[in-house]
Amino acid sequence: MAWVSLIFILHVLTHLHLASSSSLAFDDLSQIPIKFLNLAKERHLVDWMVGIRRKIHEYPELGFEEFETSKFVRAQLDELGISYKYPVAVTGVIAYVGTGQSPFVALRADMDALAMQEMVEWEHKSKIPGKMHACGHDAHVAMLLGAAKLLQDNRQQLKGTVILVFQPAEEGGGGAKKIVDAGILENVEAIFGLHVLPNIPIGQVAARQGPLLAGSGFFEAVISGKGGHAALPQYSIDPILAASNVIVSLQHLVSREADPLDSQVVTVAKFQGGGAFNVIPDSVTIGGTFRAFSRENLLQIRQRIEQVITAQAAVQRCIATVNFFEDTKPLFPPTINDKNLHSYFENVAGDMLGTNNLLDMKPLMGSEDFSFYQEVIPGYFFFIGMQNKSELPLENGHSPYFKINEDVLPIGAALHASLATRFLLQSQPKLDLPEKDYKDEL
Repeated sequence: MAWVSLIFILHVLTHLHLASSSSLAFDDLSQIPIKFLNLAKERHLVDWMVGIRRKIHEYPELGFEEFETSKFVRAQLDELGISYKYPVAVTGVIAYVGTGQSPFVALRADMDALAMQEMVEWEHKSKIPGKMHACGHDAHVAMLLGAAKLLQDNRQQLKGTVILVFQPAEEGGGGAKKIVDAGILENVEAIFGLHVLPNIPIGQVAARQGPLLAGSGFFEAVISGKGGHAALPQYSIDPILAASNVIVSLQHLVSREADPLDSQVVTVAKFQGGGAFNVIPDSVTIGGTFRAFSRENLLQIRQRIEQVITAQAAVQRCIATVNFFEDTKPLFPPTINDKNLHSYFENVAGDMLGTNNLLDMKPLMGSEDFSFYQEVIPGYFFFIGMQNKSELPLENGHSPYFKINEDVLPIGAALHASLATRFLLQSQPKLDLPEKDYKDEL
């Protein structure tokens, strides 16, 4: 019988070893990020995330068209045994890990691609002509699924519920606003989001408290005149001349009307009109974007853009109509990081990566619809570096030559899991013990 007992003991020890390799004991908060990072770097999990990222990259889908991407995400969640709601905001998926009870904390990844042709020649190049994951959203989804696996494997340690937000249509479509409008985040105490950044080294993160990214809006104007022969301008009403004056006047909105210490941008990036050298067209279409760090300034710029376009067109005897795409491209608020969450993020990321790898980021005029979450609950958005100094510099986002350094995937997954887990643990109510009335015993 001794050999039977020996086999039983070995079986128990082996089981305990396997269990300890996939689960954590969270008795020391500062060790949570390190333990999660070690788990995320295990070869099987890295390979799994890389496979997910490459699969999504091969089949990019634009905003609110992420049906196959969403289906693929749901299949991974099914394999992990994680429950979810679908559809939310057309193609979005909202998953849940933990007790199902409060407190609630959320993690977000965007899923949509861009309408551009990939120019990078590699094995997993986009198979959809004219569409590309040129901003890293494929990596964001892979990292959040990696975090989902880490959290699910350690769900017994979670003191609350982590909500995983797989969001559609970040690229101008305002998918975050539809998530908010669906009421999914009503009881959530905080939400975290990340974005890959090519120009800081891998192993570093960048963020700041307060304003991080500008709010933004889009506009398009059709300026109509009267076409005719270019040699007989007196018989025409030239919309190209009108549009040219409009563009020059729009630049004055920032240079002459905005506080020089308050960053704002108005850019005309679209000009379409005419198709021949000797024909004045009937109309011209221009379009662009405007940016600012407050909703008040955004609304002021929008009002002035419309006034300038219509008035300047009228000076040149033209008629102008202006479209701000309120239904399809909502006005993005500024991305403003919560002060308390900034301190919390620095503690968690510092424990994982070292405080010397936390960069204080200057505000950028780029925009993010993560800001819609921050309007209703405390939120924190940060950037995660992926530059490898031993290789050529990576291209910036929205470039047809954009590439992902896949070594970033375990770091992002571990940061997601650590931020959520520690937040839940630190949100546990403190016991109010009655004060004791100590008396000397004689």
